[in-house]
Formats: sequence, C-alpha cells, structure tokens
Amino acid sequence: MLQSIRFKLSLLFFAAVVVPVVALVIALPSYYHKLIVSQALTLTEGTLTALTFEIETYLDDLDRMTITPYMNDDVMRALKDKSTFQWELLTPYEQWYADQQLYATLPNYFRNLRQDILGTILLPMDGSVYVTSPNGYSNQAVKGFPFEKQDWYKQALKADGDVAFISVHDQNYLQGGGSKVFSVARLIKDPDTQRPLGVIMADADTVVLQRMIRGIKPTSGSIAAVLDDKKKLIYSSSPLSTDMQRELAAGYKVLSDSEDSYSVVGKTVSRSNWRIVMLFPESVIKGQLRSIYRIGFLFILAGLLIGLLLYFTVTRWLVTPFKQMVRVMKRVQLGDLQTFYPLRGKDEVDQLGKHLNTMISRLGELIDREFRAVLERRNSEYRALQAQIQPHFLYNTLNSFIGLNRTGQSILLERAILSLSGMLRYTLEHIDTVTIKAEMDFLAKYCELQRIRFAEKLNLRIECDPRAEKVPIPKLLLQPIVENSLIHGIEPSESACTLTIEALISTAASGESGESGKSWVDIRITDNGIGFDPDGARAGVGLANVRERLKFAYESAELNMQTGIGRGTVVHIRIPLKDVNGE
Repeated sequence: MLQSIRFKLSLLFFAAVVVPVVALVIALPSYYHKLIVSQALTLTEGTLTALTFEIETYLDDLDRMTITPYMNDDVMRALKDKSTFQWELLTPYEQWYADQQLYATLPNYFRNLRQDILGTILLPMDGSVYVTSPNGYSNQAVKGFPFEKQDWYKQALKADGDVAFISVHDQNYLQGGGSKVFSVARLIKDPDTQRPLGVIMADADTVVLQRMIRGIKPTSGSIAAVLDDKKKLIYSSSPLSTDMQRELAAGYKVLSDSEDSYSVVGKTVSRSNWRIVMLFPESVIKGQLRSIYRIGFLFILAGLLIGLLLYFTVTRWLVTPFKQMVRVMKRVQLGDLQTFYPLRGKDEVDQLGKHLNTMISRLGELIDREFRAVLERRNSEYRALQAQIQPHFLYNTLNSFIGLNRTGQSILLERAILSLSGMLRYTLEHIDTVTIKAEMDFLAKYCELQRIRFAEKLNLRIECDPRAEKVPIPKLLLQPIVENSLIHGIEPSESACTLTIEALISTAASGESGESGKSWVDIRITDNGIGFDPDGARAGVGLANVRERLKFAYESAELNMQTGIGRGTVVHIRIPLKDVNGE
C-alpha cells in the first residue's frame, strides 16, 4: 500500500510541480512582471488596511479620553463653576474641592492607558490650566501661554463639541515638552445649556506611528506615510524629498526620485480624513523577477530530492494522527475536557479516536456530577451555619424585651417590638446573600434597639463607602460580631462607650511588596469597651460561625480580631475585590 501511495504521489508531484515550473521558466517575462506587480499591490493593500485599522483604533482611544469629563458629575460641576461668576461666590473649601476634582479625580480615569498616550491638557473658560497624564509625567504649562491663539484651540472651538483631529505640532505649551505630537481635541459643553465649559486635548507621541508601521512589517523597501486632512505630511517611515511630498499631496499614482520609482496605494481614515499611503518600490519588483528565474532552475535540480521528500511526507501522514491523540490526552490531563480528536474518516485510526472521544465525554459527565454533589453539600452546610445564628440572636433580643416589661417601660417596649418586626422581616427573607448597604441598615436598627436597653451608655457610628455598598456578603454576617461587642465590651463597662461600624474600599500602596495595585473590601467593627483576654473563649460560637460563613462565601477572605483587657476590641474583615468581581 505504501508503495502505491509513493507512486501516486510521484505522478502528482510531476503533474502539479515539475510541469508548471518548466512552463514558468519558458514563459514570457512580461507575464511574470504583471503577476508580481498584482501580488505586490494586493499585499500592500492588505498591509495598508491593517495599518489604517490600527490608526483608527488609536484615534478612537484618544477620542475617548476627551469625553472623560462627561463621565463624572463632580468634574462637570467644577467646570461649570469655573466658567461663571458663581466661582467667586463659592467658599474656599468649595473652590478647593472643585479644584481637587480636576487635579485628582479626573486623572484617575486616565490610569492604565497606552504608554504612548502622553496625557491631556484641560483649559476651563476661566483661564486655568490642568495637565494630566496616565503615565505620570509632571510637566507644567508654560506660564502666560496664549492658548486661545493656537490653531488646535481654534479647531476645537470650531468643531463645537465634536472631536477635532490635530496634525503634528510642537508641545511648546509645556515646560520641557517641546517634542512633536499629534492630538485629539474637543470643546467641553454644558449638556443642559450647551454653554462652553472648556477645551480638552489628548496628546500622543509620533513614535506610535513608527511602532504601528513596524508592527505590520511592510514589504522590504516600502515606505509608509501619513498625511493629515490638509495633505500635510505627519509621518513617513523613510525620508521623502520635497518633490515627492508635493507629488504625494497632489495625488500622483507613481512617484520618482533619483534612486527609484514608487507605486502609490492609499486609504483614507474615515473619522479624521487622514490619508495613509504605501509606496512600493519598482526595484523590489525587478529583484523578485530575477529571483523567479533562479528559482526555476533550482526547481529542476530539486527533482532529485523528490523521492526522499515523499518518504518523509508519507511517514508524517502516518504519525500525525497519533501525535494529535497525544496532544488531546495531554490537554485532558490539564483539565480541558472540551478537547476532542478530529475525526476525518472511518479507518482504524479514526475508530481509535472515536473511542477516545467517548472516554473524554464520559469523564466530563462524571466530574460534573461529582462537582454538583460537592456544591450541594457545601450549600447545605452554609444554611446550617446561618440557622445557628438566628435563634441565638432572637433569644438575646427577647431577654431585653422582658427587662423592659418588668420595669414598666411600655412606650419603649412598643418601639422595640416595632423595630424587632422590621428586623425579623429581614432575617426571615429567603435569601442567603445581601449587600453591605442592606446589612448596615439592619445593624442600624439592631443597635437602635439595643440603645433602648443601654440608654446613654452606647454611642453608635456607622460609615459605608458608596463604592462598597453593593458588595454582596452572607446575610447576618456582621450581627454576631456587633452582639459580642455589646455583651463582652460595652455592657460590663462603667462608662459610655462608642461602637463603630465601617466598610470601605482600600488599595495597596505601590511600596507594599507583592500587593501593589490590589484592592480589598475592608469591614471594621470597633468598640472602646473593656475588651477581653484573646486567649480565652469569650468570643463564643458566634465568631466561629462568622469565620466559617465568610470562608464559604469568599475563600481568600480574612477575619482578624485585636483585643486586650482595657483596650477595647477591633474585628477586621478583609475581602479581596477580585473575588467579589469573580476574576
């Protein structure tokens, strides 16, 4: 069988390769010239399309930077204040707060942008200047610089809120920033009154065009050039003479200089009306034509190696299916159960591959059933832990009601019952997870109920970062901790105590080893009561249940407690934000 395959392959090779090569050698040179030119232009157009897409994407990134102020109400409010006489009526603190929105809040939206986007300059209508950068450069604006007289400023005003694409210009408005840049500018307007609020411009280094052109790897000897909407040269990968620039601006299809002639292929960037052109050299075409003749003769000599080539080809055809099976089994070993062997026929090898696919499918079903069983068991344990907390909390609350009834405080007892009814609606809802905001509201009601018992002895402070309000946590996660603070810290104290409950979003500073840029949800419950010995067992089952429920919800979460006799108690819960977002 193998000998028959080799013979057929030999005939196929001579019919499909040797005969066309001989015909190619004796064909007319003009045919090859036309063919090479056509292929070269097709390849150049493909390269040009890729480059045009890259530049359009980049300009879109710059455009998005110019609409950033509209994304923050505080930033827009600051621009509105600075553009009217209302600015003089603001208090010093309000003026400072408005400046902070433009100095600090707005730059936060520019983080993690491309390195070659140098930054933005914001010019409110009151003449102030704000320079920001996603990459941290600290150039300041040149004092007294006439921004209103600059062409790019006038273009932004003329665009009247639409994007204005600015050609290459000097960054002479920044101290030490004299490099060449191209930009995107926009007039920021009040969405309600359409009154101008300021001009924002995003700058990009021209080196990005060089990087894009290198990334698409144009044909050797080709020249890529970018022209603005006025046919002015923005960038070229190789120097162009004055005559070539003039001919290019005039729309010539063929350019010439003292060394070579070039065919011109161009595309227009739709949004900015910039034109991207590729200049393909005639010398490359002639070089390829000479190579064709050399390759034709080499193909004739290559016929001596056909037998050896056929041997290795047949061997590869026989071994390749088994190599594919090995790759499939390795991926399955790594956990990818969606990988199957591609069936192409009904021979013995494909039958083996079919059984391999059946084994992978059954293995996936088995693992899925086991996973569902483990998940159901974990949910059952979760609900059991929550059920331990609810009777414990209700028991302590009813004891407080008994005390109010015995002392004859009927009005307070009525208020307490109403508060308890609202809390019971919360605890009896058939949900296992709530937001931090909902949990904080519940704790406020709970502590208000306890203040009826403790009177002036209990001071309460609850703070919740708006960014943390929608973070999900297990229901009644924090109530046992608050209850421990009341029973073990505040109730035995002879003086008034303060209970603080706060939730916020924190980010590691850049100097923290291995933690830079990581964010957490931090929940702290603090009291300045009498505290207790941490080596004792006064925390009870409540805190142990809290720790178990927290681990069920977020495996990487942490719960730490700091306490000591006479020093109060701090319970700190830390949940990685990446776990909350499901990353």
